[in-house]
Amino acid sequence: MKDIFHAVIFGFKEILTWNTIKYALMSGIVVIALWLGIGYLLWDIIIGVSTSILELVPFSMVRSNGAWMLSAFLWLQIILLTFALLFSLLGNLILQTVSKEKYTIFSLFIILLSAIFWSIVWFYQGGYIYQQLLKLLTSLPFQTVENGIAYLIAFYFIYNGIIVTMFFITSLLNEPIVLNIEKRHFQDKEVIRDNLFRSIGYTIKDTIIFSIASIIAIPLLFIPILNIFVQIALWMWLIKDTITYDALSLTHKKVDKEMTHQHKMAIWFISFITALFNFVPVLNLFGSYFGEITMFHYFKNINASKVAQ
Repeated sequence: MKDIFHAVIFGFKEILTWNTIKYALMSGIVVIALWLGIGYLLWDIIIGVSTSILELVPFSMVRSNGAWMLSAFLWLQIILLTFALLFSLLGNLILQTVSKEKYTIFSLFIILLSAIFWSIVWFYQGGYIYQQLLKLLTSLPFQTVENGIAYLIAFYFIYNGIIVTMFFITSLLNEPIVLNIEKRHFQDKEVIRDNLFRSIGYTIKDTIIFSIASIIAIPLLFIPILNIFVQIALWMWLIKDTITYDALSLTHKKVDKEMTHQHKMAIWFISFITALFNFVPVLNLFGSYFGEITMFHYFKNINASKVAQ
C-alpha cells in the first residue's frame, strides 16, 4: 500500500510541472474544440437520441430525479462562473502578483478552491436547491421538462466524449512525458515500448464498451447517490486497462495479464483517484495525465525493486 500512496503523491506533483501542464492544456484545447464542433454539427441528432432514451424512463422519475441532475449541472456551472468572475474582477492584480511560471498552477488552485467551496454550500443547502428545482420542473409542461433533461443528457454525452478523447490522446503521447520523468527521477533512462498498437487496441476496446455501457446506464443516472457510483464505475472501467497497459508496456519488456492480477488493488485504486478528476471541469483535462504518470511510477518502482533483489 505504501508504493501505491507514494505513486499517487508523485502523480499529483508531476501534473503541476510545466511539461505536463503544457501537454494537458494543448491537448485539452484541441479536444474541447473538436467536441464543440461535433456538438454544433450533430446537436439535433444527439438531442433525438437523448429524447428516445428519456421515453424509457417513467415521467415521475424524470421530474423528481431530473432535479438532482439539474442541481449537479448548476453546481458545475457555478464553479466555472466563480472562476470567470474572479479573474475578470481581479485579473490585473493576479497578473501583477503571480509569476508567469506559476500562473497556470494558480488558476488550477482557484478552480479547486471554488469546487470545494460550492461543494460545502451544496452539502448544507442541497436539499433546498433540490426542492426549488423540483418546483420548477413540476410547474412546467411535460414536453418542456423532457426537453430540458434531454439537453442535459446531450451535454453529458459531449462531456464524456471529451474525457474519452483525452485518454486516447494521452495514451498516444505518454512516451515523451514519461521520457521527461525518467530523466529527472530515475537512474534507468531506458523507456521500453512493448507494443504500441496493442496498447491502442485496449483503449479502443474499452472506449466501445464504455460508450455502450454509458447509454445503457443512463436511467440509473436519475437515481440519487447511485448515479455517482455508477458514473465512477464507468470511468474506472474506461481508465484501468488503458493506463495499466501503457505503464506496463513502458516498464516491462514482456507484458502479460498475470501482472495485472498481481497488482489489481493498486490498479483499481489509481483508477479510482483518476476518475475523481472527471467530476471537476478543467481539472478533468489533467486526469488522464495523472493516471498515466501515477501508474507508470508505480510499476517502474515495482520493476526496479525486483531487479535490485
